[in-house]
Formats: sequence, C-alpha cells, structure tokens
Amino acid sequence: MISFARMSRAGTASLLVIAIALPLCPARADDGFPFGAEMQLDMDRQRGSKRIPNLEIGDAGEVTLELWCKGGKGQFSVAGNTVIFVPGAMENRPCPPDRAQQDDELIAALAATATWRRQGDFVSFIGTKTLNFRINTN
Repeated sequence: MISFARMSRAGTASLLVIAIALPLCPARADDGFPFGAEMQLDMDRQRGSKRIPNLEIGDAGEVTLELWCKGGKGQFSVAGNTVIFVPGAMENRPCPPDRAQQDDELIAALAATATWRRQGDFVSFIGTKTLNFRINTN
C-alpha cells in the first residue's frame, strides 16, 4: 500500500516538472484564416456615424458584411496566403451619398484583395489597398 505522503511527494514533483517545462515551450499563436469569426475594420468611427464596417465569416468562407450603409453577403476562397473575395448582392439602405460611395470603395478593395496576413487578432487583406481588420475576441 502506498502512503499518502509518498503520493503527495510524487504529485508535487510532477507539478514542479510541468511548471519548469511550461515556460520553455514556445507559445503558439493562431495564425490561420479566421473562419467562423467576426471582425471589424480597424479604424475610428466616422463623424456622424456610429457604425464601423464588420465581416462575419462562416466556417466555409461565406461572409455577411455590414458596412456604413449597405449590408450583404459575399464569399472568401482561401488557399495558403492567397485569398479571393467575391461580393454578392448588397442591400441599399438610405444614407448620404458619400457613405454609400465609401461602402462601394470598401467592397471594391475587398474584391481586389490578392493575399492576406494574420498577426494575432489582426487580419490584413492586401490588394490595391491594404485593409486591416481586428477579430472580435469577446
């Protein structure tokens, strides 16, 4: 029969080995494409607007976009660091012409995206313009 003291010493020794070895293991950041995530354009709110464009990306790359005025669907196709965004039909909502134009420019910039890069909670879509998004972690 094993005594309680002997088991406690073995348990303590095991915890000590784990505590020493854990900091030596490199931390692994999630650097894959953010399928199944929601992210927001990394920018300040525009004057007179409470909205910041966001993307909700499904597990198969389907996208729901909510922009300053417009909303709609799209699709991401990803292979390595290459990405293609195909916008779908957008719902036109009442808004000032300048905001509607910014929505169109953002959709065009996403459609012109050729590559992507992730650094922690930030995803950059790189094409004719670089768009930086922050993944919502809450």
